[in-house]
Amino acid sequence: MISVQAPGKLFIAGEYAVVEPGHPSIIVALNKFVNVNITESSNFGSIISKQYKEDSVIWKRHGSEMVLDTRDNTFNYIISAIKLTEEYAQSLNRSMKIYHLEINSELDSPKGKKYGLGSSAAVTVATIKGLCKFYDLPLDKDKLFKLAAIAHLDIQGNGSLGDIAASVYGGFISYCTFDHEWLKTARVELSLIELINQNWPKLQINQLPIPDDLKLTIGWTGSPASTSHLVDKVEVKKNKEQLNYQEFLSKSDQCINSMITGFKSNNVSLIQQEILNNRKILSQLSNFTEVPIETPLLTKLCDIAIHFGAAAKTSGAGGGDCGIVISNKNNDIHKMIDQWKENDIIELPLNIHHVTDF
Repeated sequence: MISVQAPGKLFIAGEYAVVEPGHPSIIVALNKFVNVNITESSNFGSIISKQYKEDSVIWKRHGSEMVLDTRDNTFNYIISAIKLTEEYAQSLNRSMKIYHLEINSELDSPKGKKYGLGSSAAVTVATIKGLCKFYDLPLDKDKLFKLAAIAHLDIQGNGSLGDIAASVYGGFISYCTFDHEWLKTARVELSLIELINQNWPKLQINQLPIPDDLKLTIGWTGSPASTSHLVDKVEVKKNKEQLNYQEFLSKSDQCINSMITGFKSNNVSLIQQEILNNRKILSQLSNFTEVPIETPLLTKLCDIAIHFGAAAKTSGAGGGDCGIVISNKNNDIHKMIDQWKENDIIELPLNIHHVTDF
């Protein structure tokens, strides 16, 4: 049996700007995972999720093609990842096999609510990682990111793919997305092997050192949000507000580059300063696009943290999900967490995850 895992993630800063190629963001991988097990089979294969047993998919082979028994399933990202990895395998002359693929995700709450930790990205990464092991395919982090990015884009159609990058590389990373229009053309003109061996225009992924005294705390509002829908709303509004939007991008770039300097120079105070700055920049974006990024409960989460001397902001697209807090390890945050509890904000006991299995 092949067993692999991929971590969840949270955006630290640079949200919305990161969907534009070449604009930086900072993302962190966390120690909650999607786990994938693959076992070779003979007559039929299956895709089973511990969380969604009633939606299990049974499939067979017709030649090298995977044939599903039903099109009505909740496993679109997994199936996209399977098809792309098998295309990669066949291009390297591997014979197609039948197998059972089992998924167990830790990225949802016990009641099935999403925490906003990038579960669809993590399951895409874990599925490709597992199948590359199963078929004994050459794989490094760069190839894994590119395969997962293609598979994920085929389903979601938009977004920065920063969650894929965090799940692949682990730890804190700085990330700029690639030219998506270039990828559309390149997929037609290049073979898959050529494509994943190419440098992708404007793509930048760099590991960041973690300052000695930095503490990351995560609060969850209990209210899930749809990243793709919020990104779509900003996309519609930005065309009418080009001057404001370009100013937003410029301010975001300056803020994130300064924050990256904070990571590289072991300067927690500079990171905190730019976290607060990024919160203001996102508030300005929210105002002119009329997209509700910071919900009342996220505002409460951030304001409580700031009251106790930490820096805080929304994480990701906002509209619900999580807020992140950066504090100094020497600061006592127990009173902050007590006030969160009084306001129905849940601390998620998560730590930074470093990917070491490459």
